[in-house]
Amino acid sequence: MSGRTEVERCNLRGVQGTRVVDGEESLMCLAVPGQVIELVDPERSIARVDVAGVRRNVNVGLLEQDGQGAVPGDWVLVHVGFALSKVDEEEAQATLRLLRAMGDAFEQEIEDLRRSLIE
Repeated sequence: MSGRTEVERCNLRGVQGTRVVDGEESLMCLAVPGQVIELVDPERSIARVDVAGVRRNVNVGLLEQDGQGAVPGDWVLVHVGFALSKVDEEEAQATLRLLRAMGDAFEQEIEDLRRSLIE
C-alpha cells in the first residue's frame, strides 16, 4: 500500500472519519465490528470474521495479550486486517446501525472489502 495517501488507505481498509486535535481537523480510520466465525489457523492467530456479510481472514493475535483470545461467536472491532478489541453484541449492532446510517460511504467500504482478498 505504499504510495497511497492516508485517505486512500482508509478508503481501502476502513470507514473514514475526522477528528479534531488541538483545534485542527485530521483524518482517522474507524474499526468496523465483525463476528468471529471460526479459527482457521490458531498457530498464526487467524480467524474468519463476518463483517456486515463479508467474510475475511483477520489476525486476532492482539486479543491474546489479555489472555482471553478470540472464539467463534465473539464480536471484535476490525481495522486493517487486525481485531483490535472485543465488544459485546449490543455494542457491535449499535455501531453497525450507525455505520449503515452513513449510507454510501459505508456501503462503498463494504464493497471494497468484498472485492479485497485478505489471507
